[in-house]
Amino acid sequence: MKQAYFFGKGQADGKSSDSKLLGGKGANLAEMTKIGLPVPPGFTITTECCIEYLKKNQFSDILEDDVHNMIRKIESIMGNQFGNIKTPLLLSVRSGARQSMPGMMETVLNVGLTEKTIPGLIKIFKDKRFVYDAYRRLIMMYSDVVMEKAEGIVIPNGQLSIREELEVIMEDIKTKNNITYDSELSANQLKEMSLLFKKKIKLKLGKRFPDNPKKQLWGAIEAVFKSWNGKRAIHYRKIEKIPNHWGTAVNVQAMVFGNLGNQSGTGVAFTRNPSTGSNQFYGEWLINAQGEDVVSGIRTPNPINHYSRNKESKGLPNLEISFPNIYSQLIKIKDILEDHFKDMQDIEFTFQNNILWMLQTRRGKRNGRAALNIAMDMLKKKLISEAEAINRVSTNNLEEIMHPMINPEKEKNHKILASGLPAGPGGACGQIVLDADAAEILNKKGHSVILIRNETSPEDIHGMHASQGILTAKGGMTSHAALVARGWGKCCIVGCSSMIIDLNNKLVTIGGEELKEGDWISLNGSTGNIYKDQMDLINPDLANDKIFKQFLNLCDKHRTIKIRTNVDTPLDAKQALKFKCEGVGLCRTEHMFFEPDRITAMREMILAENSKDRKKAVMELLPYQKQDFYDLLKVMSGLPVTIRLLDPPLHEFLPQTEEQILHLADEMGITSKTIYDRIDSLHELNPMLGHRGCRLGIVYPEITIMQAQAIFEACAELMNDGFYPIPEIMVPLVGSVNEFSDQKSLIVRKAKQVEKKWVLKLII
Repeated sequence: MKQAYFFGKGQADGKSSDSKLLGGKGANLAEMTKIGLPVPPGFTITTECCIEYLKKNQFSDILEDDVHNMIRKIESIMGNQFGNIKTPLLLSVRSGARQSMPGMMETVLNVGLTEKTIPGLIKIFKDKRFVYDAYRRLIMMYSDVVMEKAEGIVIPNGQLSIREELEVIMEDIKTKNNITYDSELSANQLKEMSLLFKKKIKLKLGKRFPDNPKKQLWGAIEAVFKSWNGKRAIHYRKIEKIPNHWGTAVNVQAMVFGNLGNQSGTGVAFTRNPSTGSNQFYGEWLINAQGEDVVSGIRTPNPINHYSRNKESKGLPNLEISFPNIYSQLIKIKDILEDHFKDMQDIEFTFQNNILWMLQTRRGKRNGRAALNIAMDMLKKKLISEAEAINRVSTNNLEEIMHPMINPEKEKNHKILASGLPAGPGGACGQIVLDADAAEILNKKGHSVILIRNETSPEDIHGMHASQGILTAKGGMTSHAALVARGWGKCCIVGCSSMIIDLNNKLVTIGGEELKEGDWISLNGSTGNIYKDQMDLINPDLANDKIFKQFLNLCDKHRTIKIRTNVDTPLDAKQALKFKCEGVGLCRTEHMFFEPDRITAMREMILAENSKDRKKAVMELLPYQKQDFYDLLKVMSGLPVTIRLLDPPLHEFLPQTEEQILHLADEMGITSKTIYDRIDSLHELNPMLGHRGCRLGIVYPEITIMQAQAIFEACAELMNDGFYPIPEIMVPLVGSVNEFSDQKSLIVRKAKQVEKKWVLKLII
């Protein structure tokens, strides 16, 4: 079985459709080579080889032969030889999964550089400083990726990793010599640094850095394979729903050098703006640098053109002016790539002594607005079909567009404090508050607030409702905060583990920065990013959004089913009608019971000791429910509305903290033990079984009867008022025919009573 695929000099064994076998990077390197773009020659080791290695923990004989043959091909094109002391060839070793996993796996550059090959490289390039800079980079990368991470070495808390140890050495040398930037280090300083690096590696890791080209190459390949099962890669795959059995390919290429003086550089770019979708080349670059420098944050990258300027880079030289020939080549390549791949591309490039090389292209990640604009523009230019334009815009993209969002132009200039899980879309800005009561009070006074909690409970519902956004330290995408916020369309970030809340001193530490109650923060609920200070929000004007309306009309043209909406309130229903919904597919009545004006009655019903008290508490809810259904069915007059009867486990309506339980016990005149016992007896672990759904109505028929009465009486009043309500009652989570029959009989009996009282005919 072939385990390595070659690409170079206009020919390639693979193609872009081979991403399953060659990974996205390898497949696209092959494709760029075949369409005539300047790609350094190399080869891709397959994903199948990775899976085989991870199972057996060893390389196959076939792979060793294939790699040897591939290197000979690279040597014939480049005119240099791997490991040769006079004309050394250096290689890069990069990962490349089927689906892009940026930053999750490993890269090693300058492989093949040793004390024996250094003199030959200095003779070739006539630049001693460049060679020792490349050498110290190799030592740093290799010790970090191959000798520490791939070996599974865990650094105890309070200790430094090997890369951090080497960075300390580097900073010491820079400080001693009054140097600010890495590029200012001299050849002798870099040589001294390399020797100190190797001593530290031997001392800390107990092994010597391998000054052998072959050992370096196979160590790097092995490390990339192992990085597929690294913690961050596994975590990323879980979030992105990427299967664990895919494996990663390994891409080995001839090195080209962006750090070869002031006529060389490197950069990353998008063929279009990924924040707006505008058809403008957008990116960053650095002179005299390698690729890691652009993304590491060590140096502020330069803008690639005036479209790419931000607050940090506005005074820096752009590529278009500094290297017009390189820039014009990139513009041509940008157009070729978009025309070939029919999508916006994310590219990496290097130029060595004014010669341009393409290192990568892949489908560029974009936000919701950019996804819509790009799809419709490419449709207009007939690059893609109508069906493809629709498929290019996901439901998540559309949801993001419909919510207020942080101005992307301002956001790119702002430091991210920390990140959590993006649980509620859009953006929000407000003053920090740490309890629900304060949020409600400040909101009534006209303040915009962000409610910050370790996690939320029904007790916080009023504060959550009053807040512009919600931020929690704990919880996942199905937590109370996430579910409620999504139902309201409210910006929410959950599970920000780097956040520490100090309630005693009214302080919160986010990403290491201490903020006090009242300070402003901003949330991007679509990305999970958290920012300090107040940032500009953009409110979408979708009614006048020409491109958005064109897209919806396109969807209407191709759809074959009718569309209903999920709403619980008249306001949401009105919004859904603007988007041409044809009914309500799900109205979740449990959301109605969480409101502050009725949760007390709900708790009285749950804690009631007998049927009489329970019925009394339930009937207190009747007028609220009746008004809820009247208002919703009025807005949706003439369209069907599916109403799901009460569904969740009852313990969710009860308080969770000791303080809240004591307060409720005092309010109701019962002991706290009574509440604790009831919470324990009602608690459910399985989300689909147990005492919930229709079984609530079976055990507590008062609930079903009250809800049915509220629905039918609301319908009767609406019909008298000239409206045409069409409710469809859903009995939830039915497990047997008998359960359904029990609930249906209660509903039909109540319908008959309402018919008789109001002298009208309901269709049951």
